Amino acid sequence: QGQLVESGGGLAQPGGSLKLSCVASGFTNSIYDMSWYRQAPGKERELVAAIFTTGSNSNYGDSVKGRFTISRDIVKKTVYLQMNSLRPEDTAVYYCSVRLLPLLTRYWGQGTQVTVSS
Repeated sequence: QGQLVESGGGLAQPGGSLKLSCVASGFTNSIYDMSWYRQAPGKERELVAAIFTTGSNSNYGDSVKGRFTISRDIVKKTVYLQMNSLRPEDTAVYYCSVRLLPLLTRYWGQGTQVTVSS
């Protein structure tokens, strides 16, 4: 099957911004939705944001609403996560994920580290 390749992680100061990108390639089935999850040390993986590939519906985890924005480019099969007003508690490994039709099978990227610290 295909692969997901994330980029854009790194170090940011509190109050700063980062933009993550994830390119999906090699999938033979259609993508149903694209999403970002994150996992901090000692914590469970949690949904950050998700967006459908048709229409414009998206949803966000409560902790990032109003600060993060998910978007996608269907032609490029790329999903983005614009992260503003970053907080130390946003520090985590961020994973890109897609679900494929018809069974909504989920695939994961390898993850990219985001560290928010002064």
